[in-house]
Formats: sequence, C-alpha cells, structure tokens
Amino acid sequence: MRLDNVSRDFGHMHALRDVSLTVERGEFVALLGPSGCGKSTALNCVAGLLQVTGGAIYLDEQRIDELGPEDRGFGMVFQNYALFPHMSVRRNVGFGLVTQRRPKPEIEQRVNEALALVRLESQADKLPGQLSGGQQQRVAIARAIVVGPPLVLMDEPLSNLDAKLRLEMRAEIRRIHTMLGCSTIYVTHDQEEALSLADRIMVMIDGQPRQIGTPEELYARPANADVAEFMGYRNLFASPSENGEAGLQVSVGGARLTGTAVGEVGARAMVAIRPDDLRLTGDGPIAASVEIAEYHGRDFSVVARAADGTELFFRSDQRVTAGDAVRLDAAPARVLVYPA
Repeated sequence: MRLDNVSRDFGHMHALRDVSLTVERGEFVALLGPSGCGKSTALNCVAGLLQVTGGAIYLDEQRIDELGPEDRGFGMVFQNYALFPHMSVRRNVGFGLVTQRRPKPEIEQRVNEALALVRLESQADKLPGQLSGGQQQRVAIARAIVVGPPLVLMDEPLSNLDAKLRLEMRAEIRRIHTMLGCSTIYVTHDQEEALSLADRIMVMIDGQPRQIGTPEELYARPANADVAEFMGYRNLFASPSENGEAGLQVSVGGARLTGTAVGEVGARAMVAIRPDDLRLTGDGPIAASVEIAEYHGRDFSVVARAADGTELFFRSDQRVTAGDAVRLDAAPARVLVYPA
C-alpha cells in the first residue's frame, strides 16, 4: 500500500500536506503524533472515510483513493469498538462476511477461526455488553480480520482500556499481526505503544510527516527538535554552540556540555536530552536543586532547577527529596544538538 503526496483540506485548513508512505506486505507501521497532527485523518483517507484533496493512494498498482470504503476490503478497528449491542459475538464477527453474501458453511468456519485467533471461543454466544473492555476489543479485531483483508487499520484501539489491559492487548495485537502476516497501519499518540508494536514509525506534526524510521532510529536519533520533543526528550533548550577541542560545546543549566550534532549546527542551537540520560553524579558540571521527586517504584522521576533558573528533568535510582542539591551530567552521545 502506498500514499503518494496525499493532502486533505478542510476549507482553508490543511489537515494533511504531502504525506508519502509505503507499507510493505506484512509490515506493521505506526502513525505517531500529538492530538490534531493529522494521523487519524491520514488513516481515514486510506480507509475511504475521507476523500483526499491531493495526491493518490495505491494498493499494489491499483489506485484506490477513488473507491468507496466497502470496495477497498480493509479491516478497521476503532477506538470505540463499534460493535452491534443486540448481536452476539459470533454474529458481530461474521457481519462483514454476511454482507459479502458468503456461503453459510464458509462464514461459520471463518468466524470460528477468527474467534480462536483472539481466544474468544467460549464467549461466542454472549452479547458485547456482557464482555469486558479487553474482550470487546478482541471482538472488534476478530471482525476486522475475518474477511481476510490485505490491510488492517487501527485507530487508537487501546485508548479506552486501563493500563494493565493495554499492555495485554498490545502483546495480543502483535501476536495476531504476526500470525496473519497482513499489513497493519496503527494510529496512536502513545510513543511507548508505537515503539513496542511497530516495525516502522511515521511521526506526524502539523499534518506533515517529520520522520519515518525504525523504533530504534526514532528513539536514539530523532531527526529534528520537534520529533525529539515528542519522543520524550523533555530537556529541550536553546543554546549557543561552538566547536572546541573536546567536540561541540553547548550550554545547559549554566554549565558547558559536549554534545553530538544532528544536522548542520550553527552558532545557535537546540539541545535535547532525555531525562533517562541526565545522570546524577558527584562531580557533574550542572549544579541544581531538586524541586519535585516522584517515586515510581524502580526509580525517582525528578524535576530540578539549575543555578541559572533552567528547569531540568532527570531520573534517579538513588533516593532524592525536594531541596536536595545535586550535580548532573550527560554523555556527549546523549546530548543531541540540532540547528536552532
């Protein structure tokens, strides 16, 4: 499946601008970005629920953006499940096959196979209202895959579940995707969800793709400061920069750090450091005072204030409390420096 410079306008508002993406057979691609960035709009254009106002969408070599949703043959899983409350689980799953007028023996066999895949055989005759949220989501997935689609589209399918169920369903979605071997496009605003599920991630900001790459590439080396901020680099500051004997020098919290350039960095730069990479050390160059320390079980999530007033976020496996004076440092490879 291929998006070729796809755009979508709502009046004078550009919801999507020149989005290009190729999804290979069997690939799991996540569309990741903040609310309002255009990721659900892109998914709805692929599904046929929205018409594109520019560009084209192809399935293999066939152009499909002029076809209706029912003619594209894709499976869809929505955030709100969209199950028929008066129909049993079995009838919900088989609904698409019934509308395709498939023979009854084929419908029964394929529904049974789909229910087995999502581990819901014992719930087949219940109504959706009798199921938990996680079970309802499994029914929605079974209904999407039972028709044997070339592509499954998922729009924030786990956002209504609690934290424990989200983790369980994440593993289930990946297992089902691997067993089916079909392609999947998955929309989420949760970077951890995207990192754990996807083969590749497209980060979208303001209706445009800002970076496409593997989870490892996006986590370790965001292409620009906008992507870095969204991917968890909470320490993001403007800084002068200059090349010194030890490498590229920048200013963080009133101290000098050596950083790693991403792109052509001039005299002004943006510095990005993950909280995990800002380390508590006895002789670190950055002096700061702890303002907030939250215990997260394995470590502390800390907000500190540097001597020059800069707010710093870091994590510590040592106990710290509000008012503590600390020294911080970061390895040069973990201090990413972008053009201003």
